[in-house]
Amino acid sequence: MTPETTVTVAAALLFDRGRLLICQRSPRGPFPNQWEFPGGKVEPGEAPRDALARELAEELGITAEIGSEVWRTDHQYPGHPPVRLHFFSVRRYSGVPENRVFQEILWVSVQDLTQYDFLEANRPLVERLQSGALRLPV
Repeated sequence: MTPETTVTVAAALLFDRGRLLICQRSPRGPFPNQWEFPGGKVEPGEAPRDALARELAEELGITAEIGSEVWRTDHQYPGHPPVRLHFFSVRRYSGVPENRVFQEILWVSVQDLTQYDFLEANRPLVERLQSGALRLPV
């Protein structure tokens, strides 16, 4: 993938009491009703961690301490530019997450993640988390 054409996205594995926050996309727009982890596009000149902190403030109204990168993947959806996704652990944040842009947000256990229709690019991570093949930093 070339940097000129690749869209870089940063997403959060946001924890609270052993559960992860997942978000359902709007029924309007790309990939309607599918589930994803909160986050968004990295703007030109912006570091992925900074982009994620900004996106979490915009989408959920929280101030997050972005932890380590725990997963990275490249994906290409038909008819869309390639995407490079960076997933970061977030264990500390201030504020109460509020749904500002999604159809729905839910706190779910890692074991229940596979019950949701995640975006295709997120599925390998979901499967690794659910199976225990990927353990997140404490």
